[in-house]
Amino acid sequence: MQLIKLDAIDSTNDFLKALARAKPLENYTTVLAHQQTNGKGQRGARWLSEPGSNLIMSVLIHNHRVPTSAVFHLNVAVAISLLKVLQRYHIPDLSIKWPNDILSGNQKLGGILIENLIKSDQSWEAVVGIGLNVHQKDFKELPKATSLYNISQQSFGIEQLAQEIVAECRENYVYVAQQEVATLWHIYHAHLFRKGVPSAFELPNGQRFMGKILEVTTEGQLVLEDEWETIRHFDLKEIQLLY
Repeated sequence: MQLIKLDAIDSTNDFLKALARAKPLENYTTVLAHQQTNGKGQRGARWLSEPGSNLIMSVLIHNHRVPTSAVFHLNVAVAISLLKVLQRYHIPDLSIKWPNDILSGNQKLGGILIENLIKSDQSWEAVVGIGLNVHQKDFKELPKATSLYNISQQSFGIEQLAQEIVAECRENYVYVAQQEVATLWHIYHAHLFRKGVPSAFELPNGQRFMGKILEVTTEGQLVLEDEWETIRHFDLKEIQLLY
């Protein structure tokens, strides 16, 4: 893979998107940053990271053979790639919190943000942003966050982790490209955080209710059964899991 190392950047996703618009890049071109000053997360949140302590990367993936209707399959493939790498390092109790957070127990280890670029010839490519807490020890106002070091008391090679994650993404993306994603979805649902467990949810208007997660659809919607036994579907910004 082509690896671009940066000392400090506002956003690795923004940098890689601009570079991809400016010139052709080889598949799986990866940007790795020591520090990110304006990282992005889901729901428009900022991704905050202690300089030099964590994995901050973006990967360009060409999607010429995959219909845009299959976009969420890529999210699933990337999440599973992270799980597989972390399992090698014996990180315990790993799960995927819908849509793209990676947890150990109830604590967040990292997250994924995928942004798609539609090109003039109607082909498209994805910029996959990955943030993983590696050596950071203190999360101050983020009590639900943790790091690989806090869990294992071991040090990790950040560039080595990046290379392993990209290698897993390459392997799992083959299933997406061939539209043979049943195995990926089985693994995703097997590791879906609080699937089938009574949990509290909150709507944007502040209303709270109890329900159980049933599944995630191929379009990325969360499907749950609420306390009144009604099956409901939600998009990303329409509901929040409280835990």
